Amino acid sequence: MMKNRLASTLVPGLLALGAIAAHAQSPGERLAQAACAQCHTFGKGEPNGVGPNLFGLLGRQAAASPGFTYSKQYIAAMKDKTWDRALLERWLTDSQAVAPGSTMAYFQDDPKKRAALIDYLQSLK
Repeated sequence: MMKNRLASTLVPGLLALGAIAAHAQSPGERLAQAACAQCHTFGKGEPNGVGPNLFGLLGRQAAASPGFTYSKQYIAAMKDKTWDRALLERWLTDSQAVAPGSTMAYFQDDPKKRAALIDYLQSLK
């Protein structure tokens, strides 16, 4: 009887912990939600926000998110560029240095936070 009572108490708790762990956010995801989600979406097929959807960003031609209207400055600065880790590193360090006059201004001084964001964005495929 004690075993059954213990099992009936522990099993639901362990299942709940497993569900929480399955939904735990990575440091990059938490940072993206805090710093980027005001303008960007991250899920496959989600609509663009003020900024383009970032699902599948790495490997994508810059200024080519379907249905998003980019500024002329951004299009000119990003011509013939493809998003990779190096470009994203420069972008997250100082977006205006990469695409002067574009509508996005983002500066992340912490290289660990930039790496976490890049890892998260790279996972979105």
